[in-house]
Amino acid sequence: MTVPNRLPPDRSGRALTPVAASPLYLREDEIRRGIELLYFGYTNMVRGADAILAGEGLGRAHHRALYFIARRPGLPVGELLRLLAITKQSLSRVLTELQSRDLVEQRVGTSDRRQRLLRLTAAGAALETRLFAELETSMAAAYGEAGQAAVTGFWAVLIGLIPAGDRGLVESLRQV
Repeated sequence: MTVPNRLPPDRSGRALTPVAASPLYLREDEIRRGIELLYFGYTNMVRGADAILAGEGLGRAHHRALYFIARRPGLPVGELLRLLAITKQSLSRVLTELQSRDLVEQRVGTSDRRQRLLRLTAAGAALETRLFAELETSMAAAYGEAGQAAVTGFWAVLIGLIPAGDRGLVESLRQV
């Protein structure tokens, strides 16, 4: 894997220089570095989306629901609950708010009338598109700097963080 020599400087003017992982990559300091990079990377990636959400009076739970409903129109409420790994009460609060704002609609399942299927409304799709554009900008820039091999390795690490029993659910999102 080739690693670029330098990334753009941060606000202080210092450039963060990627270094190759040590052959002792399972040591505590290497693991802590990975955790720190995930934390700061995620925080910076969602900053623009968080600003849009704040302007709408919404939070990250709303964003995650909008994102997954956009990925799988007709997503059953039970699957969204499993994807988000939150309580039924929390999901109910999020969905109630999204529905009251005309961002999400819920329909009865065609094969199982007990099922509640979720779709974004036109307004919900427009908001999710704006939120995704903010994330896409950050991810595309990072992917471009890192290169294909690094992205593949990054995905492998992230997959490794997902419990084996949940990987099929995550993989099902790719089959859209």
